[in-house]
Amino acid sequence: MGTAIDTAAAAEFHEFFERHYAELARLAYLLTGDSDAADDLAADALVAMWHQWDRVRAADHPAAYARGVVANLARTRIRSMVRERRRVALFWSQRSERTDDPDVPAVLDVREALRRLPFRKRACVVLRHAFDLSERETAATLGISVGTVKSQTSRGIAELERLLGGSDAVRDLGAPRGRRSGGSETAAAAGHAGRRN
Repeated sequence: MGTAIDTAAAAEFHEFFERHYAELARLAYLLTGDSDAADDLAADALVAMWHQWDRVRAADHPAAYARGVVANLARTRIRSMVRERRRVALFWSQRSERTDDPDVPAVLDVREALRRLPFRKRACVVLRHAFDLSERETAATLGISVGTVKSQTSRGIAELERLLGGSDAVRDLGAPRGRRSGGSETAAAAGHAGRRN
């Protein structure tokens, strides 16, 4: 009987993996800005979930749990990268990264602006506007209050607008306008920026 239960759990997990892997990789990409790391983080999150699958499958919202795991892994990776960059900066002068190609899609500006936001603001903006999660769902994913989600999302959108200020980046994205509340065009652009190439 135990084998039948194990087989059923494995089948259920496989279905969950197939349904949510791409979404989790997209979330990791928006949080880290690194497509290779995004795939690794999504896989790591799913491996961690498999090891706790009995508890995860009993949760009310396993997908929300998975997003929380990805967010935590992304936060850890970003902190590690920041520490490494600081060490490297002691020996090498920083060179500014810029793109000379005039045909680079404007969405890259939004992605770069997202990367410049502090992690919590970035996570709130991404989950609210690229993943269309409610304030309550975002709060549950990040383990913070709904009030914090509201303030961090609002401030994050304001920072994005400041960082993108005056450029045509948002207008050129072709994302639907006015669909979301709170920084409508920039929020829509943030959602559009979440589409992985």
